[in-house]
Amino acid sequence: MSITRAQPLPATGSRELMAALATGIRSVYQPIVRLADRQVIAYEALARGPAGSRLERPDVLFAAAREEGLETALDWECWRAALRGALQTDLGPDRALFVNVEPSSATSWVPEIGDPLLEDALEHFPLVVELTERALPNHTTDLIPLAEDLRRRGARIALDDVGTDPRSLALMPFLRPDVIKLDLGLLHNSPSREIAETVQAVAAEAERTGALILAEGIETEEHLRRALALGASYGQGWLFGRPGELRPDHFPGERNGIFPLRRNAAKILPRERTPFEIVASKRPLRRADKRLLVELSRSIEHQTGNQASSTVVMSTFQEERYFTPATARRYAELAETSALVAAMGVGMGREPAPGVRGVHIGADEELRGEWNVIVLGPHYGAAFVARDLGDQLPDSERRFDFALTHDRNLVTEAARAMMRRLAA
Repeated sequence: MSITRAQPLPATGSRELMAALATGIRSVYQPIVRLADRQVIAYEALARGPAGSRLERPDVLFAAAREEGLETALDWECWRAALRGALQTDLGPDRALFVNVEPSSATSWVPEIGDPLLEDALEHFPLVVELTERALPNHTTDLIPLAEDLRRRGARIALDDVGTDPRSLALMPFLRPDVIKLDLGLLHNSPSREIAETVQAVAAEAERTGALILAEGIETEEHLRRALALGASYGQGWLFGRPGELRPDHFPGERNGIFPLRRNAAKILPRERTPFEIVASKRPLRRADKRLLVELSRSIEHQTGNQASSTVVMSTFQEERYFTPATARRYAELAETSALVAAMGVGMGREPAPGVRGVHIGADEELRGEWNVIVLGPHYGAAFVARDLGDQLPDSERRFDFALTHDRNLVTEAARAMMRRLAA
């Protein structure tokens, strides 16, 4: 979704789809409520094509756009229709607007150019941008910069459809959602171990960060009871209202503070630190040669096997030559069962082992002097960070200052520093 400028419509496409893009995209709005008292606190904008046409249904509309390579253009028009409708209806600061982003559109983001429609919306009501969980494992490096840019502008971030892909549970700390939306399958399906694991991971993330938990697909009183049992405090579904037009009488007697998340003022971001700098600022440093540290780093890697598919493993190796054939085999095995495995170093290829994301580090980067292994899962975190002392000694005798931590908040901070480099 390029929400940064009003791009001209594409010149080619079927007549039906082009007509829809030109004049027929509209939004309907479904209420989001506080479950304790069913007070409406927000609306989600849902796209529709021209009324009465074949493309009115959003699944048909987006399938047609995807087939013709116009999904980003459609996403843009849906975004504009959602904001225009809310602005024209005078949606005020007490209730928020939730809008969706298609994952394929994230790569067209142009953060340098402001869009007046977006800025106008942010001045009138809280804006929450939904990114689908299904996109997170495959579009991590696109969605995280997008989320950070939206936050700088004053928007909030929701992670949608949580519970459909266990790999995304380990990636939630990188996106840092303000709202976690539980997939309707968690309400509609019979209880299972997978559902329990999702609920625990979501509860842990919400407890650490203060994120709101919102359940989708609440159609009956039984669904409502299940949503409350799963930890949701907010919800949406046919029990509370079907999608429809916004009208001024939807907002009687507005009271300040109905929506629980207010707009953040733009912040000046601090200098980005390396994983070693982050951990060393909070943990004591020790000193050892490479022979001991190899075993310590491997013990951290081995913890991944106990975390199933909801684990992120990111490591730096200084130079590609230290990513040995034995290490490559080990990391390929990790990649088979992990949400994300990455290896960084000077000269590192884009895929140094099957399923492993490689990142080249510049010879003059501070990260080049570090040897880091970070493992992060929904309930587990461990980081080994080391800095080369520059000894002119045989490789196995080289000395490093190092630190270890299992403090999940500290591990998460170090992991985010690695993820920013992966997304660069």
